[in-house]
Amino acid sequence: MAAELHVELVAADRQVWSGEATLVVARTTSGDIGVMPGHQPLLGVLESGPVTIRTSDGGTVVAAVHGGFISFADDKLSLLAEIAELSDEIDVQRAERALERAEAEADAHAQRRAEVRLRAVSVR
Repeated sequence: MAAELHVELVAADRQVWSGEATLVVARTTSGDIGVMPGHQPLLGVLESGPVTIRTSDGGTVVAAVHGGFISFADDKLSLLAEIAELSDEIDVQRAERALERAEAEADAHAQRRAEVRLRAVSVR
C-alpha cells in the first residue's frame, strides 16, 4: 500500500472534506507548498487559492480556500479555512458575475475571491 496522509479540510461553518491522500498542494504566505506522507511538521498561514488533494484512490479533490491555517504532523494534515468550497459546489455563472461586479467596483478583495473560485473550477 502506498504511503498516505489523513486530510481534514474544515471551514468556519462546516467540515468540507476528510479522507486519505497522497499529496496536497496549497498556497501559503510563503508560497505554494506540496505535502506528502512523511513531510516535516509545519504550521503556516493559508492564502486565498485553490487547494488540490490527490486522493489515495487516484482521484482529485479541488477546493477554493480563502484564508486560514495549515498544519501537518504525524501524517495528519489540517486545513482550517475561513471559507472553503469544493469545486463541484461552485456555481460558475455566479462566480463570473461576482468577478465582473468586483472589477466594476474596483473591489480587489472580492475580485481575488471570485478569481480563486473560478480557478478551482478550472482545475477539476
